[in-house]
Amino acid sequence: MHLDLIQPLLLGMKWMDPTWLLSTFGSALFWLSLVIVFVECGLFFPFLPGDTLLFAMGLFIGTDRVDIVPGAHGVDLVVAVILFTIAAFAGNVAGYEIGRKAGPRIYERDGRLLKREYLEQTSHFFEVHGSKALVIGRFVPFVRTYVTLVAGVSEMPRPKFWLWSLVGAALWVTTLVCAGFFLGSAFPGLGSKLDLVILGLLAVSVIPVAYEWWKHRREQAEATS
Repeated sequence: MHLDLIQPLLLGMKWMDPTWLLSTFGSALFWLSLVIVFVECGLFFPFLPGDTLLFAMGLFIGTDRVDIVPGAHGVDLVVAVILFTIAAFAGNVAGYEIGRKAGPRIYERDGRLLKREYLEQTSHFFEVHGSKALVIGRFVPFVRTYVTLVAGVSEMPRPKFWLWSLVGAALWVTTLVCAGFFLGSAFPGLGSKLDLVILGLLAVSVIPVAYEWWKHRREQAEATS
């Protein structure tokens, strides 16, 4: 994989590159990936390769580079989808409970990771989309990290949060892992071009962020005019 091609977009951090992670940890990368997904979804660390890692794990399974349990690749796929969904949902619940415990005073913080700007933008996203933000926000970087915190701060009823959070987790995981798996199975050579795939995923993930930024700036301009 051409690390020099994608590392500038990964902030120069090798541990955000799935191929580097695979070469370093081997099949144990799957279990590490569960921790990464949990942290990104619940512990306010948005600079983790959630989208690209899920897609890459599906591709690694489909191209026989990662084995999780004995059996056919299809068994590994089902196990991966179930466990990743649980990890994402558990991370959401952790973030929700932290937000519920901390309350509105958490908006007074402006740290390096828990930035007020991120919280305000996510709060606006949550106000616009309501419960669906827990599903839509899964596919928006940064939003998926902070939307559960905002839901907790706003004291969204737990059963409602659990339902929408589980739906969002299942759709996010299934879409990306299965896309990687079936594309990898259909085009085995895709694994050698994972750098280009990652660039494509990064480009796609930027679109909703750019749209929300543009929409927010337009609303601000209209409010001041």
